[in-house]
Amino acid sequence: MLGIAAPVVVVQVGLQAMGFVDTLMVGRLSADALGGVALGNFYFYNIAILGMGTLMALDPVVSQAIGAGDQPAARRGIQRGVLLAVVISVLVALAFTASGPALLLLRQPSEVVPLARQYVEISAAGLLPFFVFVVLRQSMQAMLSVRPVLVAVVVANVVNVAANWVLIFGNLGAPALGVAGSAWSTVLARWVMLVTLLGVGWGPLRPHLTGSWRMAFEWGPLWRTVQLGAPIGFQWFFEAGAFAVATLMFGWLGTVPLAAHEVALSLASLTFMVPVGFSVAAAALVGQAVGRADLPSARRHAAGAWVLGVGFMATSGLLMLSFPGAIAGWFTADAAVSQMATSLIVIAGVFQVFDGTQAVASGLARGTGDTKVPMLLHLLGFWGIGVPLSGWLGFRTSLGGAGIWWGLTSGLIVAALLQAWRVQRRLRGDISRVRVEDGGAGH
Repeated sequence: MLGIAAPVVVVQVGLQAMGFVDTLMVGRLSADALGGVALGNFYFYNIAILGMGTLMALDPVVSQAIGAGDQPAARRGIQRGVLLAVVISVLVALAFTASGPALLLLRQPSEVVPLARQYVEISAAGLLPFFVFVVLRQSMQAMLSVRPVLVAVVVANVVNVAANWVLIFGNLGAPALGVAGSAWSTVLARWVMLVTLLGVGWGPLRPHLTGSWRMAFEWGPLWRTVQLGAPIGFQWFFEAGAFAVATLMFGWLGTVPLAAHEVALSLASLTFMVPVGFSVAAAALVGQAVGRADLPSARRHAAGAWVLGVGFMATSGLLMLSFPGAIAGWFTADAAVSQMATSLIVIAGVFQVFDGTQAVASGLARGTGDTKVPMLLHLLGFWGIGVPLSGWLGFRTSLGGAGIWWGLTSGLIVAALLQAWRVQRRLRGDISRVRVEDGGAGH
């Protein structure tokens, strides 16, 4: 599990790094340019996350087929994933055309919105490689072949940095495009990332991407794949959406609270990548075990994921609780921002274990083919409890920004405990393989 999870963590950080580098480099231009790229990335991922989650249907479909030795089913699953990636790219691109009005409706600064809209609209040119890469990445992880994915992400980040330097600032005789140059750099990097993955990973991918695609176009299995994956997309959307609403709430409180929130959230997002790595590894290993009807092995892999993922988050939580001020000082020299960020980092330390718990539980659930109930549990935790409580504590009590985070923490704790209960309950029973061809699913 460590062998699979470690490169996945690097991949996750690498994918986040593209947006981070865009923000960092364009920040040298002006505050408006910095806000435009940050807001553009905010819109991109909160819209794209539904499609990304839907494509996670490949976790149980491909891993269980490989575990069962059913290569034709694995091939058809991957091919259907590519077809869905094309459709999702078109739908998300249409949603990108509404970015300007949507951001204004969310009461974002009018001087920044045009730049954010420009960034988002150019980013649409990179949607197809982005979503196809997600399909191939999930497929290779299900095959337990992660090195090609790691190489592709590293190469893409190098390209992104170099292209940003050329296109943002007009180096090497290129026009200085500013925010637009940053967007085009990311588009180029995403196409390079896909081509690199196809090149480096062609050996394991070739049997699945060549040959007849006729059966991949059959409507019934294609629709059942969507039904399996859409709940994952909504589950991710409910979680990401809750933190997005929290960010908007902090914006209403003022510049200092918003900056402090970004510091604490950046830290929490970074540590979260580690249990996400174990979540991906768990989905692949448990899925293969379910596919070969080896439930004792699935339970052992689940136990390993719990120990490693939650254990890491317990350690990071202790560090946050012990040195919150020092950690805040790594991110900002502003005394007011640092003071508030310190209080939020303490809260982040409290929820680390629960964040790791729900991350690992989500991967285990995907590996078993359980997607609908986890979606509902996330809806209850984050939107039935977390968001309403955040609004009440943040604006109806004296807690302010700390209240917003305590509200989110409460919802996260509920979601984590419910997800853990659900997964443990399933692993104690019998789990059947997911079969989209005949409409079957795990029970």
